[in-house]
Order: sequence, then structure tokens, then C-alpha cells
Amino acid sequence: MTTVLRATDSAAFLGIVPSLAGFTPRRSIVLLPFRGTRTDGAMRLDLPHEETDLELYADAAVGLVARVSGTDAVALVVYTDEESHPTRDGLILPHAVAVDELLGCAEDAGLRVVDALCVTPSGWSSYIDDAPELGPLAEICTPPDLPPMADVSGDQNVGADLPNVDLAEKERVGSASIELAALLDRKGRGRLTARQNPQLIAALVLLDDVPAFFESVLAAPDDLPPFATAALLWCLERPLLRDVAIAQWATDLAGGIRTLDAQTAFAESGVMVPDEVGEVFLGRGPAPDTERLRCALSAVREAAARAPRHARPAPLTVAAWLSWALGRASHAGRYLELVREIDPRYSLAALLETMIGGAMLPEWAFRRRPAE
Repeated sequence: MTTVLRATDSAAFLGIVPSLAGFTPRRSIVLLPFRGTRTDGAMRLDLPHEETDLELYADAAVGLVARVSGTDAVALVVYTDEESHPTRDGLILPHAVAVDELLGCAEDAGLRVVDALCVTPSGWSSYIDDAPELGPLAEICTPPDLPPMADVSGDQNVGADLPNVDLAEKERVGSASIELAALLDRKGRGRLTARQNPQLIAALVLLDDVPAFFESVLAAPDDLPPFATAALLWCLERPLLRDVAIAQWATDLAGGIRTLDAQTAFAESGVMVPDEVGEVFLGRGPAPDTERLRCALSAVREAAARAPRHARPAPLTVAAWLSWALGRASHAGRYLELVREIDPRYSLAALLETMIGGAMLPEWAFRRRPAE
């Protein structure tokens, strides 16, 4: 069953899609799961390429939508740089074959199709109309009764670039990292003297309680001093502590302590790590606090921007996981590309690439938010 929106409704609907997605999609197919007449989120996919198996593509896409709790309908919007083609028989919209495959798959899955729309550089139209016509882009505007939203004018890639950091700051972090590593790599942590840099001593104090340090990072993610940044990089370069950081930022301080105890027990005596620790990494369990994830992401992005090149894979990979956990797969993919340029064999990045390439999303992405 298909419910076609009136032209004015479709234009207004297109006006709210960027707010639902958090950005203005480009070269994308956006699927919006409905429960009755309401939708509160959007899933973005890259447009299929010529070599894409459209049947598999559609099955995977509709399968993701169907996993959202309570979903009984779907809407679809194509954002493309390609133009529509007028013919004797009417207007041919770009990616029509892929859309037909998606709509057929949705109906086979028992989902009602609300509408299927297309936005091109010259206008917008509907795939469902028997005789589609191109409407002006000026008709697409945010309804005036919506509350103020964050700026969503950028596309899905906006915000993925690392922060700009001046050379002097990078040199300070690089020097701090060398000093810290030289001391920590000595057996027994080396011997401190009164001549030691006070900031180095402060960084060592932070590392006396790693979970507390990871928690403190969230309080000022954009303003860590060089030695604190060096301490964070040192932790993230060690898989055991990196995993603690991911688990703690996705849960809480107690979760970080439990993960540290479990990882330490495994490293020292081979005691198996509890399943719930690994479940967090796979996106299972209670949904994380998004503000914690955003603060953590800001901290590791800043650390990666300040780090020497050889030390960037660890914070970049953690940034990829945090982005994935927040539903920003495009950003995650960008960070993994940067890791691949530095160290193609970095193991956690390879695992994340497999997860993202397989269209795996965190389970909490499929749970609807409670109504406000």
C-alpha cells in the first residue's frame, strides 16, 4: 500500500529531512522509518554504483529500516547531482531502477511506502507519480512551526576533518609525548627527581588512575594541555587501555573500572573477559549517553590533530568507533581512511572497516527515542 503525499506536503517533508538526518545529504539515498504517521530519524546510504548488485543493496537497506522498533512504513529520498531526463513518454528520474528495487523490497517486507522523492540540482519530484514533474527547489523549505534546529546546511561529510592546529602546538605535544614515553617505558616507571618537568609529573599522576583520567577528559575535551594530550595518546596506543576508554565513554566510570579489571585479569592470567565488555564494542546493550560520546569524540579528534603522524592511528580509530556509535558512518569511514594511509595493518581499524562495510550498525540505532 502506498500513501502519496500531496505536492505541498512532499515539499514540506523534504524541508524537514535535513533536520532528521542532522545534515543536508548529497549523493545519497535517505530512508525514513515511519510508525503510523510519525518518523523521528533517518538512515543515509551512498548511492549505488553501476557495479552494485541492486537486489542485495535493496535487501540490506530495507533490512536496516525494518529493524527499527515499531516501523510499519518507510519514505525514501534520493539526493543526486544527476539531472532528470525528459522523454516523449515523460520525465525519467535518476536512479529510478534502484528506487524501484527498494520500493518492491519494502512492500515485500510488509512496509507501507509513504513516498519516494528525488532532489536534483534543478528541482524535486516523486518517483511514485504516474507523470512526474519537476518542482522548483524554492518550494523546499523548513516548516515555520518547527522549533529552531542546529545548522544542517552542510552535507554528510561536514565536520569529519580534523581540527586545525598550529605547528607550535603539535611540537609541544610531540615533545611531551617523547618525554612521557621515555619515562614510562623504563621498567618501574623510572625515577622521578626534583628536576623533572612539573607537567610531566602531573601527567604521571593522571595515569595513576586511568579511569578517572578518561572521565576527566570529558570535562574539557577541547582544552587538554600538551602533557595531558600526550598521556591520552599513550593510553590509546595500548590496546588494553584503548578498549577501556571506548567502554567507559560508552557507559560510565564504573563501566571503565570493570573493563580495566577484566582486561588486566585476561592479560595477567588468561581469565576470559565477560561477554558484556565485548558487547559494548559491538554496539549492543543500553544506548550510550550521546553527550558523553560527543565529548569523547571531540577529545580524540583534538588529540589526533596534535599527535605526531605515527601516533595518529589509535586516536583516529577511536574517533571512528565513536562516530559509528553516534550513527555517523560517513565520518567513521573518513577516519579509517586516514588510518589506512598511515598504517594499513592497524588491526582495530580493519575490524571496524569490516563492520561498517557490512552495513552493521549499533543495536541502539534501531531503538526509537521516547517521545518528548
